[in-house]
Amino acid sequence: MASPSSSSVKPFLRVMNGEALDNTPIWLMRQAGRYLPEYREIRATAPTFIDFCYTPKLASEATLQPIRRFGFDAAILFSDILVVPDALGQNVSFETGEGPRLAPIETEADFKRLFEKIDLDRLGPVFETIDRVKGALPAETTFLGFCGAPWTVASYMIAGRGTPEQAPARLFAYEQPELFGRLIDRLVEGSIDYLDRQFEAGVDAVQIFDSWAGVLPALEFEQWCVKPVAAIVAGLRKRRPDARIIGFPRNATSHLGGYAAATKVDMVGLDTSVAPKFVRSIVADNVPVQGNLDPLALIAGGERLDAGVRHILDTFRGRPHIFNLGHGILPQTPVAHVERLMQLVRSEG
Repeated sequence: MASPSSSSVKPFLRVMNGEALDNTPIWLMRQAGRYLPEYREIRATAPTFIDFCYTPKLASEATLQPIRRFGFDAAILFSDILVVPDALGQNVSFETGEGPRLAPIETEADFKRLFEKIDLDRLGPVFETIDRVKGALPAETTFLGFCGAPWTVASYMIAGRGTPEQAPARLFAYEQPELFGRLIDRLVEGSIDYLDRQFEAGVDAVQIFDSWAGVLPALEFEQWCVKPVAAIVAGLRKRRPDARIIGFPRNATSHLGGYAAATKVDMVGLDTSVAPKFVRSIVADNVPVQGNLDPLALIAGGERLDAGVRHILDTFRGRPHIFNLGHGILPQTPVAHVERLMQLVRSEG
């Protein structure tokens, strides 16, 4: 939960504590990645993406690269949301150009092959990466850990890959709600353990990514998105009362106010679809928010980028706000456009 503000606290964490700062902090989702030439260079040294994630020397370097180049106010751990099913015993791989591949969970027998508890030893390289990064960050830079929300992770575990509108997982939840509920519970418990260890290793705050929250209708959103995230927040805070947590229910605009209140996250991430002026009518002014520039505007650059950045800064001025994209930075983003973004936020934020 929020703690008393102080000028000695990192700017990002001051916003999470509920302060509206004159100078808006900034980081970008997927800020470590293929748009950076230095990232492409080290990525080529690992045989697969999962190998890259589990190699602390490489993952820590990837985490630090955008901090060195741009001076973002937060670094986010370089890893993937699917290390959780991997550590639960599901076979996970990444096919070049095709994304993740998992052994699908379709039956009770498939579910029973999962471990009852997450294997934190399997995730040891992730915690080593955190340890390497925390000592190398500037003192004012916040270090973010993360996990995928249970609904989003479960959707990959059931379909075995990303699918349009996550129809396999939605159908599974309708047809086998009891089994689906047990899978969600397993992910809640595993996520609490995983995030707890991330804090122990040295992160300052964590983000819960619910990338597929927006595909669910209202009742299912409440059941499979809100309640599991609320359970993670409550379980984590039983162990770490001061744990700072960001929730990002992507494309769930109409649910944002209820999501923030029910889950008790410290800050809500806004995707690109959310009109900044609309946020004040659905999310209380004292709730910190994060977002929400269109990643395509960052690719385009020029006057539309400048106008988009200024609109967000002006609209959220006077309330606790972290500047970010509405989703992850895209691989074809010009580095010069990120430099322009930083210039604008630093000078006008």
